[in-house]
Amino acid sequence: MKKVTKAVIPAAGLGTRFLPFTKSIPKEMLPIVDKPTIQYIIEEIVDSGIKDILIINGRNKVVMVNHFDNVPELEFHLKQTGKEEELRIIEDISNMANIFTIRQKEAKGLGHAVLCAKEFVGDEPFAVVLGDDVVYNADKPALRQMLDVYDRFGKSVIGVQQVPRQETDKYGIISKTDVEGNIYKITDMVEKPPVDEAPSNLAVLGRYIITPEIFGILEHTGKGAGGEIQLTDALKELCGNDDVYACDFEGRRYDIGNKEGFLEATVEYGLRRPELSEAFREYLKSLDADSIK
Repeated sequence: MKKVTKAVIPAAGLGTRFLPFTKSIPKEMLPIVDKPTIQYIIEEIVDSGIKDILIINGRNKVVMVNHFDNVPELEFHLKQTGKEEELRIIEDISNMANIFTIRQKEAKGLGHAVLCAKEFVGDEPFAVVLGDDVVYNADKPALRQMLDVYDRFGKSVIGVQQVPRQETDKYGIISKTDVEGNIYKITDMVEKPPVDEAPSNLAVLGRYIITPEIFGILEHTGKGAGGEIQLTDALKELCGNDDVYACDFEGRRYDIGNKEGFLEATVEYGLRRPELSEAFREYLKSLDADSIK
């Protein structure tokens, strides 16, 4: 069984829910306290044991890759002014992973974005981590939990979490048989089913370990929902050809692709920071309906 040594981050979307900010700056660069969203994603991947990472980007998104590059003039300035801690932080960002990039020239959907990674991945299993899904777990990263399941079964693994039954029409929902604990075998996947037709309340949430057979499927997958090539459609076909597992991962997940999720992440990550938490907590306690006009 081949180990998972590569990860792919699809990050070519237009981010229309965050206009006008995303007119010139990628949504993956939205700062959560003082780090861009994409850095939290890459830190999770690295902390899970993967160092080779491909970012699928689009036009005007080169700033994401630049963030992980060396900036000699900034490093020189920090060194000259004795800002050793800031220098260490900057150097750690540049050295944390091997970052590769390829451009998705047309917005043809998540399935097409993953297909763009074929040459990078080759015939190996690989991780896919969406660029706007941040998951906090202080003990074990969500991706590491899924890699443990892959290491056990040697099959594709999809990250899921339970969502309220009344919200199942917002997600891809799996049909499953129980394996043990938080591990399931997927029998089918349904994209955004009506609430009364949802086969479970386990929603697909931005983390995948996929075997390379997916590329052959994606190459003949036609347009699906929204007129795009959907990864869900290809994964449904993969389920018919091979075992595919689901891992109900533990962690607080934030959907940075919408404004509410971004604000929740900003507040909660701020409260986790020792140098900010006390004063910030007191500020939040001081707010009431009459103090915000």
